[in-house]
Amino acid sequence: MLTSLWQDNKPVVIAAAVAVVALLSSVTVVPETEQAVVVRIGEPVRVINRYRPNTDFGSTGAGLVFRIPFAERLVRIDKRVLSVDMDRQQVLSTDQQRIEVDAYARYRIIDPVRMVRSAGTTERVSEQLQPILSSVLRQELGKRSFGSLLTAERGQAMKNIRDGLDREAREYGAQVIDVRIKRADLPEGTPLESAFARMAAAREQEATTIVAQGQKTAQIIRATAEANAARIYAEAFNKDPAFYDFYRSMQSYDTTFSNPKSTGQSTILLSPDMDYLRQFKGKFGQ
Repeated sequence: MLTSLWQDNKPVVIAAAVAVVALLSSVTVVPETEQAVVVRIGEPVRVINRYRPNTDFGSTGAGLVFRIPFAERLVRIDKRVLSVDMDRQQVLSTDQQRIEVDAYARYRIIDPVRMVRSAGTTERVSEQLQPILSSVLRQELGKRSFGSLLTAERGQAMKNIRDGLDREAREYGAQVIDVRIKRADLPEGTPLESAFARMAAAREQEATTIVAQGQKTAQIIRATAEANAARIYAEAFNKDPAFYDFYRSMQSYDTTFSNPKSTGQSTILLSPDMDYLRQFKGKFGQ
């Protein structure tokens, strides 16, 4: 009986099977994390779920997609931020230092049609960007000294590298978002030790210069203060020479006879007629 049914309905069954296969082949799913280029006979004809800045999920066109079976195929492209790592390179700085640099770049595909035509796949884009990143980085860091990479100037260098790589990446439908240096060191061994020795010598010289400048400034301040004190004393002396002489004599007596820093007992023999004791003879030494 089954054989009879098959023989009687064979064309219908075959047609239904072909229809099911065609339907399954014409329907596919494009998730939010991907964008797809529909290629018809080798030529891109449309983009599904194209990347658009500041567009919320659910509004980009992701989901079920229909295509012509066997005539159209989908090239799936990652919609997320992608990474390309650069192999460690040696760069010669302006101060003739060989620097070992390890860097990476972040990019995304913003023109999937151009990417399909120029590279074909995102893996191919990464392969193309890697040597370009190495070249741009060597050119930019070759204009700078090793010390500049330890200062705020490094940020400007990274911006220049990113802009240079981005110009080249646009040819592959990609946009470079950021470039970062993971490591920038001198090679191990004698060059590194020599650099440390030069840095230490430079810091010692800078410290010596600062100390000398401080001593010079202190001497100027001290000399200015002493000059001002002498001027004040002179003005006071000119106003009342007798009182000034009396005041200075009292200071001398205090230092001589009641010096708290002296230890033990001392005997001082003085003649009453000594000029040193004139202040004890009457008012202001009269």
